[in-house]
Amino acid sequence: MRKVLYLMVALLSVLLFSHYSIAQQTPNKDYDSTLAKKLGADQIGMKMYVLAILKSGTATGLTQQQRDSIFAGHMKNINRLANEGKLLTAGPLEKNSQNYRGIYVFNVSTLEEGRQLVATDPAVQAKALDFDLFLWYGTAGIMELPGIHKHIHKYAFE
Repeated sequence: MRKVLYLMVALLSVLLFSHYSIAQQTPNKDYDSTLAKKLGADQIGMKMYVLAILKSGTATGLTQQQRDSIFAGHMKNINRLANEGKLLTAGPLEKNSQNYRGIYVFNVSTLEEGRQLVATDPAVQAKALDFDLFLWYGTAGIMELPGIHKHIHKYAFE
């Protein structure tokens, strides 16, 4: 999986740098400097985030009641971090051979800040989930996702 991740990063880097050289030659007629500043975008509309890949933890022998309680806390923590503007997006992954369970994209720019945020997750604290952290250079437009998401989900986790 790491090879695939490295290949994706390499491909995105090639695309990004080829886009950057084109962007230098052709100004964007739709550029909105106010929005770019609000979102913390650099000159090519990007910024640094921390990506957490959640994976199965080492906890074994948990009862269903314990798991239910832990994951209710997990969802509550996700909502808290999103409401604070620290978590931009999160979601589960389909079943896979690497036991990766989900992702977080944090609106922070250092691995230490990301580590502190993911450590607040009750599922991580209970060792039901573990994680790997990566710096991720992505579109600053992702900053708009929480504002959009609150208008498109019919039901909320409490």
